[in-house]
Amino acid sequence: MFAVIVYWVFFSCIPQLLPSYLSCSSSSHCLSWFLSGEGMDELCPLPSVSLWSQISKFQTAAWEEFKRKPISYWILLLLSSSAMLVAFPASSILSRVYYNDGGTSKWIISWVAVAGWPLTALILFPTCFICKTFPTPLNLQLTLAYIMLGFLSAADNLMYAYAYAYLPASTAALLASSSLIFSALFGYLIVKNKITMSIVNAIVVITFAVVIIALDSSSDRYGNVTDSQYIMGFVWDILGSALHGLIFALSELVFVKLLGRRSFHVVLEQQVMVSLFAFIFTSIGMIANNDFQGMVSEARVFEGGKASYYLVLVWSAITFQLGVLGGTAMLFLSSTVLTGVLNAVRVPITGIAAVILLHDPMSGFKILSLVATFWGFTSYIYGSSSASKDFP
Repeated sequence: MFAVIVYWVFFSCIPQLLPSYLSCSSSSHCLSWFLSGEGMDELCPLPSVSLWSQISKFQTAAWEEFKRKPISYWILLLLSSSAMLVAFPASSILSRVYYNDGGTSKWIISWVAVAGWPLTALILFPTCFICKTFPTPLNLQLTLAYIMLGFLSAADNLMYAYAYAYLPASTAALLASSSLIFSALFGYLIVKNKITMSIVNAIVVITFAVVIIALDSSSDRYGNVTDSQYIMGFVWDILGSALHGLIFALSELVFVKLLGRRSFHVVLEQQVMVSLFAFIFTSIGMIANNDFQGMVSEARVFEGGKASYYLVLVWSAITFQLGVLGGTAMLFLSSTVLTGVLNAVRVPITGIAAVILLHDPMSGFKILSLVATFWGFTSYIYGSSSASKDFP
């Protein structure tokens, strides 16, 4: 039912609000337009009947949509959306907990991000039997593509590890939302995806949000983090977001050029293979940096003891993989638009959780950046929805 409501809001209300709002000649005119009631009429145009009649009609439509699909579909949709909204923020919080309580290694956190890849494999194998499908045959070109994506994913995780080492979790999550910008740009350059004016607006707004964070760095820093470390965390977070956008575009190119099909089973295949190679590359880095031995010494001095240390690492691995699986499932159970909605929602969830659980600083500038980021996601979702309607 939640998914039905989200669909109604984003497909019926927002697409009709934005063009009317953007056509306003001035902000004061827009405000009067909205407050006069005309804005609400254009936002969700309703026949001249009673409000209760409209609510009843919507409930009937929602119930019909609910009955149209089996109960198993809605259970999977609920589990997948919950995984995105809970697991991803939990993974971010646990990464910061690792550094707060005595952890220091960047390689360990980047290794943990892909160490849970067997969980995806455990879901993939039963899917083969249930759906009676066979794994995609590996050839040299596809194998090289998986190796390259695995290497880039390992590098991306290492960059984000540096970000979480020096930045508050709420700040790191806000900066990481800039990956949306790079996904749109690389998607346009590599896969020839369409860029609408709404997507351009999203790029500008999210860039503005990142600039706000940069200007407010003086109030957004832990006491034990130096100026150079904060700048390094900021830069690595942006670079990691750029690399994440490139990985997203290259993954889409692999589907188009090498796999020739896109299904839940094939996406799980790719996720397993890319995570496996990323795990291999990161493990090599761990060995070269003597971090497997370093785990033992870190566990001794970790606040809360060895048990807490290993629990943080284990749950970091589990939550990250659950978030990836939830995002993958949402793409095929619903649409990229609803997945984008949940991605937008998890940014403030991470920020709020970080403020409550880790006592992250939350200045007025950061709140403004959070609002701008959410608006940027909304604009991007609307632009993506329009593009998908123009190009089925």
